[in-house]
Amino acid sequence: MDHKYIRSIKIEWEKTDPYVYYREIEALTSIKALDFEHNITFFVGENGSGKSTLLEAIAVAYGFNPEGGSVNYNFSSKDTHTDLWKYLRIVKGIRKAKDGFFLRAESFYNVATQMEELARTTVGGTMMDPGFLSGYGGKSLHHQSHGESFLAIVQNRFRGDGVYILDEPEAALSPQRQLTLLLYIAQLAKEGSQFIIATHSPILLGMPDAGIYSFDDNSVSPISYEDAECYQVMEMFINHRQVILERLLNSEEEEI
Repeated sequence: MDHKYIRSIKIEWEKTDPYVYYREIEALTSIKALDFEHNITFFVGENGSGKSTLLEAIAVAYGFNPEGGSVNYNFSSKDTHTDLWKYLRIVKGIRKAKDGFFLRAESFYNVATQMEELARTTVGGTMMDPGFLSGYGGKSLHHQSHGESFLAIVQNRFRGDGVYILDEPEAALSPQRQLTLLLYIAQLAKEGSQFIIATHSPILLGMPDAGIYSFDDNSVSPISYEDAECYQVMEMFINHRQVILERLLNSEEEEI
């Protein structure tokens, strides 16, 4: 059954300001349209390649708050997002998602604070509503580690038939916790949810039946898992650690 709520995107570059910084990102400007053929799609590429910029634009164009949260979140601690979303057109599927969330590592603290504000009762303005927080593990996200709070949202807040956009979710997670996240994402995808994820994690990229778009080489193109640079670097380091370290450390000493 086709559960893709975001089927494709189109960018109307002719309407953008020709001097905005994101027009200098060649991988981004190579995109005229992008299809999402899988329930799980990954964006990979070096820092500055444009993957998070595009992910953010998709999230905001879909209706999410730029800093993260559900479509019902409407707060801003600091406006840093681009206006690319204004020129991005989303082609949606025939079914409407029942849930959704935009989760990004860099502004997660602000989202956690907003969750607590929403959970406060009117009695004294200080008591927490346990019914609200049950959707986030039953306790304040600020009283959990960064990794624990990330997983608490996925485990308790995410559900089937939803749209979930995640920006580098592995940033707060150990390798073991990344495997836990992979398990939950796979299960939710089977239950009809769609994920679009920007990542550097070779663990998450190993997800079966996922699509991968590479933002390297100044273009955006589909690749296989084994062709992802983060996988190749990790595989090379694990299999040839001693040789690589000797070369790196020796070259460092020569420069000093």
